[in-house]
Amino acid sequence: MADKIVVVDDEPEIADLIELYLRNENYEVYKFYSGSKALGFFQENEPDLAILDIMLPDINGFALCKQIRERYTYPIIMLTAKDEEIDKITGLSLGADDYITKPFRPLEMVARVKAQLRRYKRYNHPQAAEVPDSVIEYSGLVMDVRTHECLLDEKALTLTPTEFEILRILLEHKGEVVSAERLFHEIWKDEYYSKSNNTITVHIRHLREKMADTIENPKYIRTIWGVGYKIGG
Repeated sequence: MADKIVVVDDEPEIADLIELYLRNENYEVYKFYSGSKALGFFQENEPDLAILDIMLPDINGFALCKQIRERYTYPIIMLTAKDEEIDKITGLSLGADDYITKPFRPLEMVARVKAQLRRYKRYNHPQAAEVPDSVIEYSGLVMDVRTHECLLDEKALTLTPTEFEILRILLEHKGEVVSAERLFHEIWKDEYYSKSNNTITVHIRHLREKMADTIENPKYIRTIWGVGYKIGG
């Protein structure tokens, strides 16, 4: 069965281009030129991934992202204007998994979609692979990599697939400093990283908030300035 992808962009030429490339990859595409029409679809359907333009004439991409995250965890990719760093941070803060800056290369967009869907499927179907030493524990934090469950002081942590992967990598390398670049490449695989990319920073902040951790006096995730992040040690 083909994966279902929703595309929301009020610029028809961009929405049509995205649809063309995704259909060439045999995805089932639902295309909307306004946020209000897309919202009706999201309220009644659960696709496999959503691509949301931020600047829409009615309901913007931020509002759509927020409403989706109130019910679902499937991947969301935001489309942002060139160099609008605050838009990228806001989108990630609301629960988006990734962003693509306009103008973009269609093949890179397709690669990002594939990477997000791979991770989402792995997160939701962990039984598909055998995971050795699947339970990782540290100071009241218990992660089962096989079942994708995470407990903190015996209470469930609700994590997005991206947050889970970041925490898993840090736990699997307890006592080691893991750079933002390494985290990015391990999670997004074939995508691009630059030192100005703050995607990892925002996801780390989400993790800290959910774990009641602080950057000033961390119990779990420590920032090693200019190097990366680590847990323990």
